[in-house]
Amino acid sequence: MNHINVTMKRLGLYILGLLFLSLGVSFSIQADLGVSPVSSLAYAFALASGFSVGTMTVVANVLFISMQVILSKLFNLREAIVQLVIVLLFGFFIDLTLFIVRLLPTPETLMMRGAFLLISLFVVAVGLLGYFTAKYPLMPYDELTFVISKKFNKELSKAKISSDLINVLVAGLVCIIFIQSLGAVGIGTVVAAYFIGKVLGLFIKHYQKYLVNWMNKTKDNGKIQKENTGLSS
Repeated sequence: MNHINVTMKRLGLYILGLLFLSLGVSFSIQADLGVSPVSSLAYAFALASGFSVGTMTVVANVLFISMQVILSKLFNLREAIVQLVIVLLFGFFIDLTLFIVRLLPTPETLMMRGAFLLISLFVVAVGLLGYFTAKYPLMPYDELTFVISKKFNKELSKAKISSDLINVLVAGLVCIIFIQSLGAVGIGTVVAAYFIGKVLGLFIKHYQKYLVNWMNKTKDNGKIQKENTGLSS
C-alpha cells in the first residue's frame, strides 16, 4: 500500500510537471518575444507548416531522439517508444494550455509582454523541477540534456543551457529558411535559453530535497517519526 502511495505521488508530480512546463511554454508564445527554448523548434516547425504546436512537438522530438542516439551511440526501441508516448501527452498539454492562456487579455504593451515572459521562465523551471524529481522517463528533449551532461561531463543546469542554445539556433535557421524571419526566436528566447537553466539550478538546490521527502513519505514513516519524537521527549 505504501509503495502504491509513493508511486501515485511520483506520477502526480510527473504529470503536474509536464502541465506546468507546457503552461510556461504557452505563456512564452503569448508574450510574442520569442518562444521558450524547450518548444522553439516545434514552434518554428508550426510556423513553417501551419500545423499546431502540439503536433509539431512530436516531430521535433523525433529529431531529439536521433540526436541522443548520435551522441550516446546507443538505441533502445522501448525507451524511444516511451519517450514518444510522453511527447504525445506533452503535445496535448501544449495545445490545451495555449488555448487557456489565449483566453487571457492579449499582452499588447512591452511591459505586459515582458511580464508574460518572466512568468514563463519560472513556470517552465517549476515544471522541469517537478518532472525531473519524479524520476520517470524524460521527454526526448530533456533526455538529450542528460546525454549532453554525461557525454561532456557538465552539470545538469549547464547542459540545459547548452541544449537550449543549440535548439534556439536550429529553430532560428528553420524560420529564416521557410518564413524569411526569425519567427519563433526573439530576445525572449535568448533570455529563456540562459535563465531557465539558472533558475532550474536554484530550484534543484533549494527545493528538490523537500519534494523528494514528500514523495517518499508514507504513513508508516510518519508514525515512526511521531513515536521517535515521543521517546525523545
